[in-house]
Amino acid sequence: MELEIAIEAPWPDTADWEALAERAAAALAGVAPELANPRLSASLLFSDDAEVHELNREWRGKDKPTNVLSFPMLEREDLLALAPDGPPELLGDIALALETCALEAADKGVPLEHHAAHLIIHGLLHLAGHDHVHSDAEAAAMEALEIKALAQMGIADPYGDRDPLTGSPTGN
Repeated sequence: MELEIAIEAPWPDTADWEALAERAAAALAGVAPELANPRLSASLLFSDDAEVHELNREWRGKDKPTNVLSFPMLEREDLLALAPDGPPELLGDIALALETCALEAADKGVPLEHHAAHLIIHGLLHLAGHDHVHSDAEAAAMEALEIKALAQMGIADPYGDRDPLTGSPTGN
């Protein structure tokens, strides 16, 4: 998958955000094969709370910022049926909000880079048609993919209760 990355807010210079996003997408493609299709592209915006607040209000009717927004362009069935040969296909758009992401990372006691990688993976899974709202089973499946992809990047389970190789609950 090709990522079109724009950094429009003053994200700290503690990380190479573009390289982090590329690593996250590659790790996810290793656990979600439908995202390894070479025809796919997605746009990723590293933004701030003000911009994401506006997007959230305009497109979702929610008058507040959030950590990540995903705007899918393909239905899951179309993604799964997409042949590897042919013209490029836009999977969708993702936007990250700096202040909300930084606050959440601090609250969790994890580096901003790790939390941002998690949210990029989370957003890409939403673009691929995964969800965590409608059922516990869907949420567990999505979390398992996140955990596996993050483990490939050397990032700990953000939920703290899953086996990094299988994504299954550890029972702790």
